[in-house]
Amino acid sequence: MQILDLDAVSQAQAFTAPFRHFVGTGVLKPGVASGLIADFPDIKQAGFYPLSDLTVGGSFATLMEDVADPRFSQAVGQKLDMDLIDKPKLITIRKWSATSDGRIHTDSLSKIATTLIYLNEQWQDDGAGRLRVLRGPKDFNDYDKEISPVAGSMFGFKRAENSWHGHLPFAGERKVVQITWLIDDSKIAHKQRTAKFTRLLKRLNPFS
Repeated sequence: MQILDLDAVSQAQAFTAPFRHFVGTGVLKPGVASGLIADFPDIKQAGFYPLSDLTVGGSFATLMEDVADPRFSQAVGQKLDMDLIDKPKLITIRKWSATSDGRIHTDSLSKIATTLIYLNEQWQDDGAGRLRVLRGPKDFNDYDKEISPVAGSMFGFKRAENSWHGHLPFAGERKVVQITWLIDDSKIAHKQRTAKFTRLLKRLNPFS
């Protein structure tokens, strides 16, 4: 691993309530964050973009190699008590958030686990855009913990009927890499089509 610190991933604190998840800090090797931020794909619109739709280079391309490595799937699987090595993986990238993003949700049934790696140089502490691990589907204030999306922070969880999460409305730059493990390969094409459709809607009103 050239960018990710797998020891930091392995040492991340794991939780079983309100659903199985883990929170890591310092998961990037020393000195790499500024290069990753500089090399982040030049995305113009809000929404998640599949890695296959983007041109990546520099240290960001190296990070993509790290997250594609089976050792990363193994480390995340150990934190979530799951076997993820042989599961198909979809990598999507977000640079911009709209105020409509971050609504409370559990993730779709086609997903079995998701990990987020944040790449923002700094973040405000007023709650906006900070991911919340929630106890239920209705109240952002009923949360177990809050994760700041600063570079080197990581959040991973096992998808479940109660895996509620989201963040308070935020419009602006919010860099994140999302790695999702799916039930089977057939779900990858579907997820890519859905992402393209969602982005088309956002082009009509990009930061609503």
